[in-house]
Amino acid sequence: MIEQPANPDPTTPKPTPTRVDYVEFAVPSGEAAKAFYAAAFGWTFQDWGPDYVSFNDGARDAGGLRVEAGRPASLVILYSDDLEATRAAVVAAGGTVIGPDLEFPGGKRFHFRDPFGNELAVWTKA
Repeated sequence: MIEQPANPDPTTPKPTPTRVDYVEFAVPSGEAAKAFYAAAFGWTFQDWGPDYVSFNDGARDAGGLRVEAGRPASLVILYSDDLEATRAAVVAAGGTVIGPDLEFPGGKRFHFRDPFGNELAVWTKA
């Protein structure tokens, strides 16, 4: 169990409620990835341009396929109602924000690295 300090510093940003919301897989080919995931799991897809495809797992929009060269990697995306408060809490806890915010239809997000080298993102609705 994680113990909270008895008298937390009032200037330290407080964490905001977040939840794992979405996962993105880096793939070398969107068409090949769609064929694999459709055959293996029955997922359906929505193309958002040549380099991005979202997928629905039968229950909800659950993630996306990013077409990019190099070593494939997954990106876990969290959701927060208060993006700025979450950003402040991530930095205060030792995370490092990577690059500028990314805006997209319906929202925006920021990427960060945790102290262990994992890249994650947090998004909010527009």
